[in-house]
Amino acid sequence: MFRTALRNVLAHKARLLMTVLAVMLGVAFVSGTLVFTDTFGSAYKNKSAKSFDHVSVAVRPDGGSHDDDGQEAKQKPRLTDALLGKAKQLPGADSAIGAYSGFTAVADKDGKLVGGEWGTTGSNYYPGKGGKDPRYDFTAGHAPKSAADIALDSRTADRAGYKVGDTVRYSTDGPVKTARISGVFDTDDGSVVAGGSLVVFDNDTARKVLGKSEYDEIDVKAAAGTSESALKNAVEKLLPKDTEAETGASLKDEQDRMIEQNTSAMSQVLLIFAGIALFVGIFIIANTFTMLVAQRTKELALMRAVGASRRQVTRSVLIEAFIVGLVAAVAGFALGIGVAVGLESLMNAGGASLPDGPLIVAPTTIVVALLIGVVVTMLAAWLPGRRAAKIPPVAAMNSVHASPTMRGLVVRNTIGSIIVALGVVMLFMEDNYVIAGGAAVVLVGVIVLTPLLSRPFIAASGPLLKPFGVTGKLARLNSVRNPRRTASTASALMIGLTLITAMTVIATSLGSAINKMAAGSLKADYTVSMANYQPLSPQVRADLAKLPDVEASSPLRSTWGEADGTSTRITGVDPKSFGKLVALDYTSGSAAGLKSDSVLVDDGTAKKKGLKAGDTVPVKFDDDKTVRLTVAGVYESNEMLDGLFTPTAVVDPHLNKIADQQVLLKMKDGVSDASEDAVVKALGDNPAIKIQDKDDISNEIGGAINLILNMLYGLLAMAILVAVLGVINTLAMSVFERKHEIGMLRAIGLDRAKIKQMVRLESVVISLFGAVLGVGLGLFLGWVAGDSISGSVKTYTMEIPAGRILVFLAIAAVVGVLAAVWPARSAARLNPLQAIKSD
Repeated sequence: MFRTALRNVLAHKARLLMTVLAVMLGVAFVSGTLVFTDTFGSAYKNKSAKSFDHVSVAVRPDGGSHDDDGQEAKQKPRLTDALLGKAKQLPGADSAIGAYSGFTAVADKDGKLVGGEWGTTGSNYYPGKGGKDPRYDFTAGHAPKSAADIALDSRTADRAGYKVGDTVRYSTDGPVKTARISGVFDTDDGSVVAGGSLVVFDNDTARKVLGKSEYDEIDVKAAAGTSESALKNAVEKLLPKDTEAETGASLKDEQDRMIEQNTSAMSQVLLIFAGIALFVGIFIIANTFTMLVAQRTKELALMRAVGASRRQVTRSVLIEAFIVGLVAAVAGFALGIGVAVGLESLMNAGGASLPDGPLIVAPTTIVVALLIGVVVTMLAAWLPGRRAAKIPPVAAMNSVHASPTMRGLVVRNTIGSIIVALGVVMLFMEDNYVIAGGAAVVLVGVIVLTPLLSRPFIAASGPLLKPFGVTGKLARLNSVRNPRRTASTASALMIGLTLITAMTVIATSLGSAINKMAAGSLKADYTVSMANYQPLSPQVRADLAKLPDVEASSPLRSTWGEADGTSTRITGVDPKSFGKLVALDYTSGSAAGLKSDSVLVDDGTAKKKGLKAGDTVPVKFDDDKTVRLTVAGVYESNEMLDGLFTPTAVVDPHLNKIADQQVLLKMKDGVSDASEDAVVKALGDNPAIKIQDKDDISNEIGGAINLILNMLYGLLAMAILVAVLGVINTLAMSVFERKHEIGMLRAIGLDRAKIKQMVRLESVVISLFGAVLGVGLGLFLGWVAGDSISGSVKTYTMEIPAGRILVFLAIAAVVGVLAAVWPARSAARLNPLQAIKSD
């Protein structure tokens, strides 16, 4: 049976080619993902491990002194110079350094931000033992010695074209400053390795410009002969309240775990789409083996007649599948290594600056790739093999192409209907995981029902095919000749388009909701914030308020606290200007009543506590102090504005550092180039500050949504490509199966051009069937998902992106035409006499 299976594989190399390609692409995606994430993770671990060489024990703050907005509750400094001095004097301590860290934006020579909005960091140079800081290895110049100097990491210096002696503009909390580059250094800092930038100040300047009242970390290096655990025990005796000590080994392990989590998350996302591609490939494999088995029905029947059992017949098909899967898996694994290298190059070209390291091909990756290729192929081939073994030998010898029984289709349709009904019920549950599972169940149910759905759709395409005359009629009849085959081919295309359509609907609707939210919540013409939304210096608002172009301005100065026991955000604002800058819907009171001892309360908090305008509410801040405020108004909250709003004079006494999250501006001339230029100049052309009008806010969030959507399109393109291979495969098999028929058509006068047209039209009909089914199902799932989103995003309403959907359908038609090129050409080149003679 093995020799027979091997002979059949070698005899049908061309017909199995598309199956091999489909499996190979899926395996390549999986193995490429695993190799890339292993390589990526290993390189980062090796690189980050070096940054702990100078740390035997690290002392850090323990617990939440910071809220989500970076504000701090008032408290005494803990990691002080006094504690650092004591750490240096410990027996077994070789040296100790104090570290500061904070946002520091650097402008390039064109005035633009270097290092992105989130990876721009500032730190301190702390001269330790021998007057050097072990964190930095200077390649040019020297460490900064005064407020007039800074040092810059070598990657940033190269990107921005800076060298020692150049003047650089930078900002830490709003106001722009200038300094001279005193030196350039190499570093193993993770944010720099990932494409960010690192600016180093002298210790005193860092404390001042980064606004620090204490060190962020104190690192102690053990002397020779002292273990990390022994040094940790000694350090712990010095620790003040709310601090903790960790060994360097623990920090390294923690860093490794974080890297593993990040790479695992990336890997899981990529593997999901690889799984989709493999799932689509199952339809191609099943189709191929169904047709191959159908064409060999007589041969299999003869094997049964001479003594082969059903199990042996099934086993012979599975052996074929094993050989095909193994070949595809090996080829896919080799291609996957190329995919991993390509991903690394692509990310580096995009500015990710991945650390250098050897390509990691783990044994588990090889095993997984081979298992996936073989198992997926054998699973897809099992049903066709089992079905062939069940055909009685005599019946099989009398009918080369046994048609599927009506009973089988009835059973299939019944099962499909039950699955769809179950999925629909799950879609309307409240749990998001159940809803996601329901979407998958509905998709599977529709796949099962596709043969039933194919007949009415293809019948409806009749008028569109009528202008093509006899070729159009033949294409329509050929499309419904084998509903299972048509359904299987269309399903492969349907899966990708279902996902693409659903995501497009959700993204479009969400973008529109954000536009409505921005337009409906703000009267302000501009919002001013740091590029990464870190706190702004109050000086920024003070400078802007002096502009003659500014009609009204207010800071948004946020912290956290409790309103009558309910945790909430508390935002300090200018009570005189706030009502002119925001558009809130009030259920009670108004912004006009906002004064020095009053507060605006969101409707959620008000409902919990039964509050209305005129009531008094106790508000407790993070410093455990409570003030009683009068409710000036109750407003309807949204995703942009929520929590409590009270004058800055109420909030300021409870903050460790006074800083603003944003500044709202209303200009006398509204939004205009002149107004924006005035604001930019008032802030000194600062690259760290972001100035946005309502459209900019919408475009920023919408741009992030579109970026994610485009990434998903790219990942799903693999599934679409596999689906195209399925169309080609089905048509090629169909042409081979209908040699006799095509020969007769040629003999009675149908020329080669008409034969090509017939195959092309059949391909377009099948492709459009899959596309229409996918778009329809995608719209339904998009509506269901949107219904759950609308509960949390009040401005969300479903919007159908008609333009993009038409593009999807047009792409499906083009796919049909392109997929038919090779099969149509093969059909047209058949010799009529030889084709008529074929069985």
